[in-house]
Amino acid sequence: MPNDAAARASAGTALLLTMAAGCAMALVDTNIVAVAVPAIARQLGASAAETQWIVSAFFLSFAAMLLPAGTIADRLGRRRTLLCGLAGLAAASLSSGLAPTASWLHLGRSAQGAATAFVLAPALAIIGHRFHGEAERNRAWALWGGVMGATMVVAPIAGGLIVQSLGWRWAFFINVPICAVLAVATTAYAEESQDPSRGRLDPLGIILFAGAMLGLTWGLIDGQVRGWGSRTALTGFALGAAALIGFVVAQRVQADAMLDLGLFRSRHFIGAVWAMFAYAAAAQVMASLFPIFLQNGAGLSATSSGFAMLPFAFAMLAFPYLGRPLARRLRSPTILALGLMVVAAGNALAGWGALSGNWLILLPGMFVIGSGAGLLNGETQKAIMIAVPRERAGVASGISTTARFSGILIGFAGLNAVLASQMRAPISKAPCNPAASCDLAPFALTQAQQLYASAFAVSLFAAALVAALSAGLVWRLMRTGRPVA
Repeated sequence: MPNDAAARASAGTALLLTMAAGCAMALVDTNIVAVAVPAIARQLGASAAETQWIVSAFFLSFAAMLLPAGTIADRLGRRRTLLCGLAGLAAASLSSGLAPTASWLHLGRSAQGAATAFVLAPALAIIGHRFHGEAERNRAWALWGGVMGATMVVAPIAGGLIVQSLGWRWAFFINVPICAVLAVATTAYAEESQDPSRGRLDPLGIILFAGAMLGLTWGLIDGQVRGWGSRTALTGFALGAAALIGFVVAQRVQADAMLDLGLFRSRHFIGAVWAMFAYAAAAQVMASLFPIFLQNGAGLSATSSGFAMLPFAFAMLAFPYLGRPLARRLRSPTILALGLMVVAAGNALAGWGALSGNWLILLPGMFVIGSGAGLLNGETQKAIMIAVPRERAGVASGISTTARFSGILIGFAGLNAVLASQMRAPISKAPCNPAASCDLAPFALTQAQQLYASAFAVSLFAAALVAALSAGLVWRLMRTGRPVA
């Protein structure tokens, strides 16, 4: 009946908006907090390493828990898992907002990352389970993409307004009522669904993967403070490498491994996964790095830095649509290589702008980075999905998302390592917190900002180099590899 069809369509739209909003919490937890980082560092007196862990702790636990979160949701129930994730996210956000010390905040951010994984994974699964037909599915993902894009634009501005008017703690407190509303909507609109046939969890794989990311991130951050040859930095790198080797071995010998290494026999798949990782490490990571630079290097307020992010955010929102005609004329390897070269050009241009202090160069550079990111955002996902058989789509999606957030984590730590290395020599006689700039006591404010901007420019040039080299690697791998579908 017409009324029944209309009611079902209305309920489907409400469900889709709810799930899209749940997925958008990953952007909220990163983009809003990125604007708040300088204020947090100043108030808590956080060191350079402690400041970086505010962001890195979230991405570390998020990336580590994405694959197991999807398995748990399929086995125990997607709606049930999502509701637990929302409850955990609200509790972790409240704890983070109440943090009296940087160490407390690190624990809260780790819990936030893990909880967000248990929101994103089941939300995506609920969308995939509910919308089947091609037209219905296309409409669903288009609306989902619109919500995510709008969040990318609004979150930095909202973060700036929140931090400047209410204080940085509200960058976390704001999640509590949002999670409550989403939990009510999930209960009302989402039906329970599960897939008991999914394999068992892989605890060893989870621990080893998290250990590999932790060791590498620890080495990158600790090396900035104690030196790259310090015992703690080298220990971090060694443990990370050992855990990574152990992870690969465990995935090869276990029957219920969380990662199917057989997929990596395809050059096309390897190229697509690397494109996702490089895009995240050289472009998407800028959503976390630029707000800090705009405040510490350019001297903007939290609110102004949020508005200054608009060229980057609008380009990321618009270019997936403007890039669609390219998909009808160019093959995926060409689009991915082109997108990475655009990111490289944007980083080089923005680096020039940061070095010269010229906004007429910096802002267009940010726009070009966002444009390349917009071209890559959907194309990387599509390239990974068509590189595997259709029945392995769930596994491929999990690998794609893990590669994305692992790239952001390593990119954030690595580019900050470049920044810190550039700042170390001029301030070797004074304590310095590169992320907060408040410890640059021997320098006048203008000199401190110029020092930070020059160092940040070098990190942008490094990102440009990574993107350009990755473009060549992706083209070489995928040019001869064949997609499955």
